[in-house]
Amino acid sequence: MKKFQLLPVHALRPYIDRLWGWESEAGETVALPELVVGTGAELYFHYGRPFQYQTRSSGQQTCEQAHLFCVRQQALSLMPSDALGFIAVRFKAGMLPYFTPVALAALVDQVTALEDIWGQAARDLKEQLDEAGNLAARLNLIQDFFCQHLHRTAPDTLMTQAMHSLYRHYDSLSIEALADHFGLGRRQFERRFLATSGLTANTYKRISRFEHSLRALMLDDTENSHAIALDHGYYDQAHFNHEFRRHTGTNPQAYLTAARARTHFYKTSWQQPGMMALHPLSLKNHHVDITG
Repeated sequence: MKKFQLLPVHALRPYIDRLWGWESEAGETVALPELVVGTGAELYFHYGRPFQYQTRSSGQQTCEQAHLFCVRQQALSLMPSDALGFIAVRFKAGMLPYFTPVALAALVDQVTALEDIWGQAARDLKEQLDEAGNLAARLNLIQDFFCQHLHRTAPDTLMTQAMHSLYRHYDSLSIEALADHFGLGRRQFERRFLATSGLTANTYKRISRFEHSLRALMLDDTENSHAIALDHGYYDQAHFNHEFRRHTGTNPQAYLTAARARTHFYKTSWQQPGMMALHPLSLKNHHVDITG
């Protein structure tokens, strides 16, 4: 399978973590992952066959050619694909509202078509992507689109900042301290956080901790769940096991045995030693190589 990842242009870096993608080889079937609970928002542009997926409460469905996976409280399983080809845009925690007035709370646990968020502009982008001759051209078009739709403020800028802070500092930042930082009472802060994110602040904090824990386990198979549990602020292994079963329906060992046999969407930090990053020279002039 061919893979790539790309740091976005400078103007987008405060809001978008990376652009990345996969493309299956001829005759290759890729076992795609189950997406468990998470705090993120990720946009997918398919030039291969769109994902097919199912949840624990629904039958198999097919994504649109361009769609958003948003903050999740329930797992979503992707079906294996033998015609994979996509570019994904990974937004930083809480940063999607800088690109659209559509309330983030309305997108929670939804698989949303691009047109339902950006209307005709999204339809125009899809046509341009279909006509683009190569990956570099597609990446330029996508980044140009988000530069055009970037707003310097969000509908509730304080709460988007709060989401970003709570995601990054889930292990050390209390809800009370965060409310005080923004000059808000606890009850007012909770109301605004829920209205913006679609989750209570405590739920968002708990999911952030679990998301970081699972990412650490998936990226380093030498780590054990007991060490990860303690490193990420769980009281003990029993506490971690309880949270793990709550979010995945099984225990850490059983989940990891199955998950490590498939592909996954977890990415290492840009600061990780040996991390390959492709840096565009400018929005209109850069070259991207796909490597296997």
